[in-house]
Amino acid sequence: MSDFDFRVIFESLPFLFDGLLISFQLTFLALVAGLVWGTILAVMRIWGPAPLRWFSAIYVNVFRSIPLILVIFWFYFLVPLLIGRPVGNFTSALIAFSLFEAAYYAEIMRAGLNSVSRGQVYAGLAIGLSPRQNLQYVILPQAFRNMIPVLLTQAIILFQDTSLVYVVALSDFMTSASVVAKLEGRLAEMYLFAALVYFVICFSGSLLVKYLQRKKVA
Repeated sequence: MSDFDFRVIFESLPFLFDGLLISFQLTFLALVAGLVWGTILAVMRIWGPAPLRWFSAIYVNVFRSIPLILVIFWFYFLVPLLIGRPVGNFTSALIAFSLFEAAYYAEIMRAGLNSVSRGQVYAGLAIGLSPRQNLQYVILPQAFRNMIPVLLTQAIILFQDTSLVYVVALSDFMTSASVVAKLEGRLAEMYLFAALVYFVICFSGSLLVKYLQRKKVA
């Protein structure tokens, strides 16, 4: 430990903080987009006509069966070919994360939608709500509430997975830490610090999940 020099961490904090902001931004945007698309997929798989049910099932199974890093590569190289012009690495990473996470959120929301009792569904229809209104005002709010702990757990996993964007040269927190480590020749210090930051953030999130689970049981 006497050979360790942690001054490099303090000197690099502004640069590292910028990378952490990118990680948070990517996590938040991918979470929102993935949750919206995942909820649509879940609704299609439960109540949609046969073609939509098949599409949802195939989509979920395909994305859950391939590595995320491969999906990131796909969209980093594929999106510019499809639209005929280059896109930023953040945009391509966001598209990849959103579509990938949607497959997991679809299964989470499918479980949440199925957890709403049939009595609640029939009650909404009995008071004159249309199927769309029943879904919007009765089923979805209860499904989201039931699945909050699981949704937060998936958000923690998503935050950890943002470290994979180094493959498209996006300067997230982990990439920034790696850059400083190599430039300053302080790999041990920087990677220990990066591990500590990820641990504090993810462990705090897990404590929140446990609190919400206990509150739900109570």
